[in-house]
Amino acid sequence: MSEPSTVDTPLKKLVGDKTAKALASYLDLHTAGDLVYHFPRRYDERGEHTDIRSLDVGEQVTVLAQVQRTAVRPMRQRRGNLLEVTVGDGSGGLLTLTFFGNQAWRERELRPGRWGLFAGKVTEFRGKRQLNGPEYVLLGEGGDGEAAVSDEIEEFAGALIPVYPAAAAVPTWVIARCVRVVLDTFTPPEDPLPATVRASRNLVDLGAALREIHRPSTKEALYRARRRLKWDEAFAVQLTLVQRKHRAADWPARPRPARPGGLLDAFDARLPYELTSGQREVGEEIAADLATPHPMHRLLQGEVGSGKTVVALRAMLQVVDAGGQAALLAPTEVLAAQHYRGMLDLLGPLGRAGELDSAEHATRVELVTGSLGAAARRRALGEVASGAAGIVLGTHALLYEGVDFADLGLVVVDEQHRFGVEQRDALRAKADQPPHTLVMTATPIPRTVAMTVYGDLEVSTLSQLPRGRSPIASHVVPAAEKPAFLDRAWRRLREEVAAGHQAYVVCPRIGDGPVSDEEPPPEDDNGRRPPVAVTEVAPLLADGPLHGLRIGVLHGRLPADEKDAVMRSFAAGDLDVLVATTVIEVGVDVPNATVMIVLDADRFGVSQLHQLRGRVGRGAAAGLCLLVSEAAEGSSARERLDAVASTSDGFKLAELDLEQRREGDVLGATQSGHRSHLRLLSLKRDTELIRDARAEAITLIEEDPELTANPALAASVAALVDEDRAEYLEKG
Repeated sequence: MSEPSTVDTPLKKLVGDKTAKALASYLDLHTAGDLVYHFPRRYDERGEHTDIRSLDVGEQVTVLAQVQRTAVRPMRQRRGNLLEVTVGDGSGGLLTLTFFGNQAWRERELRPGRWGLFAGKVTEFRGKRQLNGPEYVLLGEGGDGEAAVSDEIEEFAGALIPVYPAAAAVPTWVIARCVRVVLDTFTPPEDPLPATVRASRNLVDLGAALREIHRPSTKEALYRARRRLKWDEAFAVQLTLVQRKHRAADWPARPRPARPGGLLDAFDARLPYELTSGQREVGEEIAADLATPHPMHRLLQGEVGSGKTVVALRAMLQVVDAGGQAALLAPTEVLAAQHYRGMLDLLGPLGRAGELDSAEHATRVELVTGSLGAAARRRALGEVASGAAGIVLGTHALLYEGVDFADLGLVVVDEQHRFGVEQRDALRAKADQPPHTLVMTATPIPRTVAMTVYGDLEVSTLSQLPRGRSPIASHVVPAAEKPAFLDRAWRRLREEVAAGHQAYVVCPRIGDGPVSDEEPPPEDDNGRRPPVAVTEVAPLLADGPLHGLRIGVLHGRLPADEKDAVMRSFAAGDLDVLVATTVIEVGVDVPNATVMIVLDADRFGVSQLHQLRGRVGRGAAAGLCLLVSEAAEGSSARERLDAVASTSDGFKLAELDLEQRREGDVLGATQSGHRSHLRLLSLKRDTELIRDARAEAITLIEEDPELTANPALAASVAALVDEDRAEYLEKG
């Protein structure tokens, strides 16, 4: 009898060195536990449809299909024959399998009527979808009734056939065979979930769930297994968030209550417009948080142009009124400089302490960026260290050693997803006591993401747009199908400039030189042409459709002073058109800009496109955003663009974006550098389960804050939500 295996047993002891090495190299699976938690991505049922028609070109797939016919013909370019096998899924979808060389044995094996799993990369030839030289395994009986189930495919004898996330070198049936070998000797770990939770939520035990998810006896058993394992993932995340929120409630912080007759009241009195009801309500929530002896930890989300900056400035002024300092961390120098100019304009004499025209009780506003000269930097740092600068704005430069605050009371993080945990922590560590923290995002966050990613933050939402903001019309320009539409787009831009307005042209890539964080790789796996680049497009436009217009270029590789100069020129109206990368995505505010043309728009994400178009329509004139793409009608990329064009509701688009992103991306797997441990949980589909898990987590943490009475559960949480990801979740 084989020796029992546990989650820690190395795979080489169970499946052999060669297979173990392949599992480790291609799928990062090293132990029995890794493999047992490598869940099937779906289940095929013999006789049911795989829907071949839904396959995308370039996709690595495993399809369940039946051989329809075979044909052998001589190859034109070289000696030998080509075997073409047509397979179908029973619903009308057909796929061609091509095998090169003289392979008569394969023709005999792939007889019409045989069912099999076929794995490979989808390509297209003369309008037909095909797999070239796919890996395959045949199932069940042949068309003539011969028994054809070998030991190699025994794992597919059941009604439900698991299809695993696989690699070309390790197809799904190899993984299934390895899982069968491991499960034959596997001893599941102690069930970490308290029996009371299992009973109250009607959850199966862990051992049964792990067996049934790989080798389901019935559809009902599979449903129960998936529900239990999803619960474990949701519960681990919620326990982490609730536990950290519970700890944070005990941290001390210096209260920063509002002061009647102070800077904030004076600022409100001089505002040239009325705050929206949403801005007032959120402002009251933040003011109440700042007055408590525990650090505020609040997320402020609001549509592009909803007025988050004014809300943040009012919070900063309340802290200054209470004797403290406030710092705003921005992701780019362009945005930090724009915040600086914007806040100076809004504050007027209230932000010019020490100058002849300053108001009584005024403060100073300082900008700290990496491009400051030595003398200017020394002066700015002196103002910050002495406390004379009540409001400090900056980029990563604020985090460096030598930037010291007299009394840092509030940290505002703009576009929080652009910063790493360590960067945010470094700024908070510059305070004697934990400062209050306000993180802001213009990317609307679906409710389940807010609950799962930002579950330890209080969430405030601004949904109204201030008066004076104009609507933005968005349209897709199908450049490949209708090139005349692209010509019309450039004419439309010229019309706006002729009317005294300005325009953006956005490209996915900078151009020659090293690839930066703000652009995708030059060419994708399917050999599509590189995305268009700023440095290539700008001269073509200047010599072509935009000849005679004043064109500027802006991207992340320009020196900081040059970026600032270009942005100032555009803001001042000295440039008609700004050809830029996504460096303009966040916070850039030029009310006179009314039109944006996004080239290769299908290379951008949904939320990114929504952010980008928020740069136009910021004044009295209506905005226009044209999404130029060569994506074919009916393709998923085109449908995504059509969805963006069809609505300006950022929350609807956020839900769409969530559907199209991997859950691991949402939960910081990429940022923490680890494979996502959320393999089954869907933030889109499992809202109710996440809500229930949060309720149970709150109850449990109230009774057992450090999980000392539940050591197995604590260990399970640590395994599912490692410390890096826990930090990511906590900091938002």
